[in-house]
Amino acid sequence: MNAKEYLSQAIWLDQRINSKLEQKEQLEALATRVTVNFTQEKVLGGRATTSPMEDATVKLIDLCHEINDDIDELIRLKAEILETISKVDDPVSQLLLQMRYIEAKTWEEVAYALDYNNRTVFKIHGRALKEIEKIQNGQ
Repeated sequence: MNAKEYLSQAIWLDQRINSKLEQKEQLEALATRVTVNFTQEKVLGGRATTSPMEDATVKLIDLCHEINDDIDELIRLKAEILETISKVDDPVSQLLLQMRYIEAKTWEEVAYALDYNNRTVFKIHGRALKEIEKIQNGQ
């Protein structure tokens, strides 16, 4: 895995968490819309069928567990990436990498915050990625 892929892991995981949070909202909305059937449970093939509300609730609980696991992994991953970034010699490069890969800022936001133009930001970024690769390879 190259330096950019390594650093981007947190961004992708964060996006996956956001996607699951949207799914959770949809399931919650579905669970509140589902009507409950108060008739006797039907038994098919020796197993009782579950209600649509119960199915939605079980899926919601499972998704919440997945989200919590992903959040734990994101916190661990960001700490690991921050530790790697802290080994970069140049403080401007450190800040750039942190803003881009930990805070998930756009390139325009990074350039504005650092008071550089995009070309300079990309140049600093390229040098920083080379340094991260050296750190990853133990050089």
